[in-house]
Amino acid sequence: MGDANGASDVIGSDAIGSDAIGSGDERLRRWRLVLGGERGGEGTGCVLAGADAGMDAALGALYGGDGKNGDTSRNDASRTGGLGASAPGVARWLGDIRTYFPAPVVQVMQRDAIDRLGLAALLLEPEMLEAVEADVHLVGTLLSLNKAMPETTRNTARAVVRKVVEDLEKRLATRTRAALTGALDRSARINRPRHHDIDWNRTIRANLKHYVPEYRTIVPERLIGYGRAAQAVKKEVVLCVDQSGSMASSVVYASVFGAVLASMRSLATRLVVFDTAVVDLTEELADPVDVLFGTQLGGGTDINRALAYCQSRITRPADTIVVLISDLYEGGIRNEMLARVAAMQASGVRFVTLLALSDEGAPAYDHEHAAALAALGAPAFACTPDLFPEVMAAAIEKRPLPVPDKEAGR
Repeated sequence: MGDANGASDVIGSDAIGSDAIGSGDERLRRWRLVLGGERGGEGTGCVLAGADAGMDAALGALYGGDGKNGDTSRNDASRTGGLGASAPGVARWLGDIRTYFPAPVVQVMQRDAIDRLGLAALLLEPEMLEAVEADVHLVGTLLSLNKAMPETTRNTARAVVRKVVEDLEKRLATRTRAALTGALDRSARINRPRHHDIDWNRTIRANLKHYVPEYRTIVPERLIGYGRAAQAVKKEVVLCVDQSGSMASSVVYASVFGAVLASMRSLATRLVVFDTAVVDLTEELADPVDVLFGTQLGGGTDINRALAYCQSRITRPADTIVVLISDLYEGGIRNEMLARVAAMQASGVRFVTLLALSDEGAPAYDHEHAAALAALGAPAFACTPDLFPEVMAAAIEKRPLPVPDKEAGR
């Protein structure tokens, strides 16, 4: 059952198109696909044919045998195949899995192929990139190969990355702008306005409980006013993103959010990426694809150095939010890093630490540093892209962050 764990992850009712999931024959069919032929599947008594045989061959090429030799023919259900280093064989296999499995399963199998069989180098070939199902993880892999990518592949890679980025923007931009516009509007209101600055609609709603029946009127105990143009100072957001290899998905999402935030006139957004060096990509924010190809995944980590750069660019601490996105494995000076965070907070900066900005849940991270930041009042926690607008809105309004229940550092 050497391949059962990997294959079972991708064999589900959606993946195999079953109309009789509960039947005994269907259960045997599933077990046969999970176990393969040479690893015990024959014991099910189930013989595969047609599309099932092709599906079994595609699974066997990835999860069966030693994964190094053989072929991915649709008619070979022996589960002893492999992908090897043959570009034609891999191209055929990529076509097979897109035929037999839905897109989310295809993405999982592609990631497994890259991780298990070392096929990343084949992504440097344009024909391979055109055949893959693009997702955030594939973008991360392409970015890690960026410096080794031949010029003939670069345009294809950019097209793949742009498709993923545009899909993410469609998913995230509207909600982000709506959440932050509301937060900025609320933070700009004033509670002691002059007469001509009073927002009467909001003032009436806020004072309905003070209605006096005998006078048939409301006594406005609290006035809410519009912020004047001179008072409507831009909030400054600094995204400080760790570009070490383990943070690939976070870098992709941060670049998309950075572009969305930069498009809002009421925000001044800065994007800084770092490993042991610090790179300011603010000028590239108009196009998140340019941002991503300006990163260099991998290398060490010097959070203290990155925060020192960000701190040097802050001119209005009380109106600034610094978002550090890092797994906190610090290679720089730990005590200076913590002292720098404390100093920024003392000056009025709202400091937020995200261990990850991705859909994958909590990553591996430095628990000691997370606990130290929590002790400073800057809890570190993993954040999904869907939660990020709420986190930023809370930071702008200076209210408690919507920290997940299992918060790091506590």
